[in-house]
This record gives sequence, structure tokens and C-alpha cells, in this order.
Amino acid sequence: MRFYYILLLLSLSVSGQTQYPQDYFRSPMDLPVHPSGTFGELRTNHFHAGLDYRTNQKTGYPVYAAASGYVSRIKVSSYGYGTALYIDHPNGYTTLYGHLLKYGPKIEEYVRKKQYEKKSFEIEIFPKPGEITVTQGEIVAFSGNSGGSGGPHLHFEYRDTKTEMIINPLLFGLDKKMKDPKPPTIYSILVYPLGDNGVVDGSKVPMLINIHPQKDGSYLADKISAKGKIGFAVNATDKSTGSSGNNGIYKAELLFNGAPNFSCEFNTFAFDESRYVNNYIDYERYYNTGQRYQKLFIQTPYPLTLLKHNQRDGQFEVVPGDTQNYRIEVSDYHGNKTFVNGSIQYSDAPGTVMVPKHVTPYLVKSANDNNYTKGGVSVFVPAHAFYEDFYMDFDVKDSVLYLHHPTVPVHSYVQVSFDVSHLSKDELAKTFIAGYAGKRFSYNSSFMDDGRLTAKVKTLGNFKLAKDTNPPKIFGATFKEGEWLTKADTIGMKISDDLSGIATYDTFINGKWALMHYDYKTRTIFHNFSDGVVDEGRNELKVVVTDNVGNSTTFETHFFRTQKD
Repeated sequence: MRFYYILLLLSLSVSGQTQYPQDYFRSPMDLPVHPSGTFGELRTNHFHAGLDYRTNQKTGYPVYAAASGYVSRIKVSSYGYGTALYIDHPNGYTTLYGHLLKYGPKIEEYVRKKQYEKKSFEIEIFPKPGEITVTQGEIVAFSGNSGGSGGPHLHFEYRDTKTEMIINPLLFGLDKKMKDPKPPTIYSILVYPLGDNGVVDGSKVPMLINIHPQKDGSYLADKISAKGKIGFAVNATDKSTGSSGNNGIYKAELLFNGAPNFSCEFNTFAFDESRYVNNYIDYERYYNTGQRYQKLFIQTPYPLTLLKHNQRDGQFEVVPGDTQNYRIEVSDYHGNKTFVNGSIQYSDAPGTVMVPKHVTPYLVKSANDNNYTKGGVSVFVPAHAFYEDFYMDFDVKDSVLYLHHPTVPVHSYVQVSFDVSHLSKDELAKTFIAGYAGKRFSYNSSFMDDGRLTAKVKTLGNFKLAKDTNPPKIFGATFKEGEWLTKADTIGMKISDDLSGIATYDTFINGKWALMHYDYKTRTIFHNFSDGVVDEGRNELKVVVTDNVGNSTTFETHFFRTQKD
């Protein structure tokens, strides 16, 4: 009896972890749920954290509070989620609305006041509980294309308020508003010989396996011959009704001889786990081909909540005996499933196709701190900056740091430092550590540390000191000097910088700071006349744009406007 109660408690505990309110929240939009992005979708350096609502390639649709609560966070940024809103609800969940055009009237007024107080477009505010309350169905924003958005849409998330774990929105009942009758598509699978003894079909190099469609919609894979440890990866996507593009799958599972061996299920993960997407996929293959293969095995354990049933870390030991069977199943949230069946026969044949051995004097132990120095350049690799141990290329020639290749992903950062004692104070002020490939330079935020110019980089490659003495450009004003702008809603122009990039932009109308919105994708800054800061008649406009090393450009002009009807 005692054993029964223990099982019951465990069952309740597990089920309690997966029970989410189904009717508490409403949809944040009155548009059909035809997602352009699904939860957990594989993106550059992150798992997609929400559900993207298509908005017919338009901005300005009403966004509603999914439930009553209070605004807990407001963030306006030129990047990331752009103009974003967070609402805490009394049932312990937080909803997030991203890439907004603007907020609802009362929130917009609150934010605008704070922006003028801080004299900054980019702002982050944490209102006190109850300071800004909202009711379910209240218009809290309008859909947009701000921040790092690739097109007009609403990014919508659920988070656990206390733990900040991100949760699949479909778990809260939105699946009922989304039609998905089609199973996922499996494009191809890969098999990996693992460790020193793994061999597949005479190869120690990962191999594509031919798969053949069957009448029931499944696939049959060609039989493989192998020995030692092997693992699999799958390239698959899903598509729902009304979504023209390919979205992410909900679940990938590997079974050996009918028993679950490894799975990844996109229900919930922590925000700081998101970059582990670079370990979950075959990153080198993605870098070289653009194809994202989801690895159904683990070589070095890493803390990704999405991974389940990995008793053997997804690795399978092929030993002499009967033919072994495997099955790869790929599912969407609505239960549609596509699978590949395959078999493995033991073969003692040695590997004749080999991975070229790349050995250098610089073995990076991923679990340890690593330091390297040469020719006035030093590199510090903190523990767990990489996912696996590897031999790293490291060299310095003609003051250029050659630091391996970007096919190896960096999880946290690598710190590179250059001796700058030969530079004058004025030269140093305009100098930064640049990543470069060919003639393309990229800016890295650089700072002095113990007398050396230092940057924390998140990709490997080539680095050198670069000097930027050219000021930003201001061009493409939406009006002519002295023009009457009575009927215009906004005033704007474009800004750009060729090397170190834009750091700040400030606008003054009649000597007073005025808010400018910034869209880096179009290089546009604009001011809304609805802010009410212009004078009747003539207005003097001054725009100052500064890059990341302090070069500055000033643009001055004037315009006329009347507020009278």
C-alpha cells in the first residue's frame, strides 16, 4: 500500500508539472493562429522562445492582454524584441508581447514620459505591482516590426513568473485555435561514428543514409553496417494551415529495439539555456551548408531542459549478434507523426574513410580555463566556453590573431587582448578589436584591461586592431529645409556608420531634447509630432550621431509647422 501511495504522489507530481490552464488566457490577437514561428524553433544562436503571429505583412493590429494583471516590465530596444511588454498575471504566469509598433494609450503615455525624463529612446522600466493594471481583452499594444524582427508579426510568450522558465504557448490552449493536419517532413538523416571505435559502412566520417517513402507515409532507411558507438541526427520541419514557411517540430525521438533512447520535446526551457541550440545541432554542418540537423545523441553532457529519455545519451553500441533496429520519430504538437525505420548489422570491417586528424600544440580542455599568448596578443578561454575538447589553431602574424575557425561554436565568450602600448592616447581612442574576413570588418566592444585593449567575442576567426576616424553619415531627410510640415505626422532621416557602428543619436528641437525612434534594419530615425514638442511656426532641428569610438556628425536645419486647424 505504501508503495502505491508513493507511485500516486509521483504521478500527481509529474502530471502537476504539465497541467497548464486551458481557458484562463485569451488569444492576444483576433487574427487566425497561422504561426510564422513556433516554440523551440531552431534559430541563429537560440531556440525560438514563443509563438509568432502572422499579421498579413502589416503593422498596427490591436494586441490584447491575454488575461488581467499588471505591467511588470517594459523594454524598448532597437534590437532583440524591439518594443516589448511583459504582463504578470495572478495565476503565476507572465505573458510577453514583442516586436510591437507602439503601446496602448495609457502605457504609451507612461513610456513616453519616461523616455523624455531619461532622454533615451532605448529604455527598460520595471513598474511596481499594481502601478499599471490591465484587464483581459484590453488593448495594450499594436503589432509591429521593431527590433530584430524579420517582418511584421507579434512575438508572444508565456513564462513562469517565479522561475522565468519559458513555456510553449500551445500548452495554454492556443493549439485549439491552430489547425495542423499535416505531419512533419523529414528531409534526411545522418549517422555518426562516435569515439575511437565507431565505424559505419567502412567510414569514420558522418554519413547520409538514404531513406525511401512508404505507402503509409513512413520512411525506410537503407540498412547500415557498423561497429562501436554510433549516433543519429535528423533534418526535419513542420508546416501548419495558413503558414507558408517551414516551422520547427515539437518532438524528435530515437528508439533502439523499440525502447526510447533519446528525445527532445519542446515544452519549456530556461532563457539562459537558449544558446545550447549550437550544441543540439550539428553546428559545423549548419555553418557550412545552412542545414540544421538535430543531434539525437550527446557526446558531453550539457544542461538543456528540453532533452529527455537519454539513458544512453542517445549513443548505441553495435556489437556482434542479431541485427539491431532503430526508429526516428518526429512529431508536431497536434500529434501528427512521421518516422523512419532502419536496421544496423554488425560488421568488423575497419574504417577506411577517416576524419583528417587535426593536431596542434593548443588543446582546449572545455572544462578548464585556458590561456594562450603570442606576439603581444593573449587569449583567455574560460571554462565551458566550448562544448567539446578540441585542438585549436592559434597564431599571430603581422599583428593579426588567427583564432581557429567559426565552424566551432562558442557558448559563452572568449577574451582576446592586444598590446596597445605603441599607440598614442588619441590613436587608442579611435581603435577597437575587429573581427574580419576578407575585406569585411565587424566591431567588437573593446575596453582597457590591465593596460591591454580587450574584447569578449562569441565567434572564432581572425582579429586585428582597427582604427575608425570616419564620422557617421546623416542623409535622406524626409523634408526640405524650410518646408512647412503641417500635414506630416513624423519627421525623419537615415543614419549609418561604415566601421564601428552607431552608438548614440540625439535630436534637439529648438534647443530641447526630442525623442527619435530608431530602426536599424532601415537605418531610419524618426520623430512623432504627436509628442507635442514643436513650436508654432519656425522650428530649429539639430541631430547629433556618434559612433562607437566617439566620431560624431551634426546635422542642422529648420522647418515650419502649425498646430492650428
